[in-house]
Formats: sequence, structure tokens, C-alpha cells
Amino acid sequence: MSFDTRNGTRGARQPGHSRLERWGNARMVERLGRRGDRRGRTVVLVTIGKKTGLERRTPVGWFPGEDGTGFIVASASGAPRNPSWYYNIAAHPDRLAVERAGERTDVIAEQLHGAERDAVWQRIMAVERGFARHERITDRVIPVIRLTPRGGEPRLPVDD
Repeated sequence: MSFDTRNGTRGARQPGHSRLERWGNARMVERLGRRGDRRGRTVVLVTIGKKTGLERRTPVGWFPGEDGTGFIVASASGAPRNPSWYYNIAAHPDRLAVERAGERTDVIAEQLHGAERDAVWQRIMAVERGFARHERITDRVIPVIRLTPRGGEPRLPVDD
């Protein structure tokens, strides 16, 4: 499936633009990469920049799936635009990794659409109710992305 979610016209302020937010994200990436998080719901998404070709590391919410897969949500806190990492994934869906607690797993990304997306979205909202607010305040469809380990890779992180 394609990465084809268009930006919307309304929503919350795009996160990650202030110095404080960038500093906080950098510290979180550092900590998650070394120790993970207590709840097991956040991982470091490693992408290749669409324009720069450089490695980018971003903390994202993590939802374990069945069969060793996992899901991430490109909500951007309900902003009208998709997060930058969404476009990095779209440009290089087979050059991604997930890091947590010193372990790195190479993955392949696939955006979910239609009934499959809706079913996973409902499961995610049952765990993390904040996404319902994100969905209400923006007019774009919030992308749900399945991450599958590349052949031979270990399973993706699961809740501890």
C-alpha cells in the first residue's frame, strides 16, 4: 500500500518546532535507545531523511501487533500536517529501524488503509485514548503504519 495521506487544513500546533521540544526529544531518544521506557510504549524510530539522506531518530508511540509486528501512528498531536518522519518513511519504507533498550531491529513499513486501518486504529485508541482528541481536532486521516521485521530479524519489542 502507498503512503498517500494528504495534509489537512486545521488542527493543533505542529510539535517539535521549539528549541525546548527538540532538546527534550533528543534526550528521550538517548534514554530510550539505552534503557527503553518503563511502560514499553515508546521506541526510537530510525529513518533516512527524504531530502538529506541522513539518519533521523525520533521517539514514537509503539503498539505491539501480532506475529512480531508493531504499529506507529503519525498523529503529530492532531496537527494539520503529517510529521516529517512520515515523509521519510514514505521515501524509504525499507530502510527503517526501531530501537529500544540497546536493541535495534530493521523493519519494513506499510501504511494501513480502509477496514484494516480502522480495526487497528480502534485497538490503539483502546490503549491510548489521547489519539481520539488528535482525531477530533484535525481534518486529515491520521496514518497508521505497520512495521514488520525484515527477514531473519528478531521480533519487535513487546510490552515488558
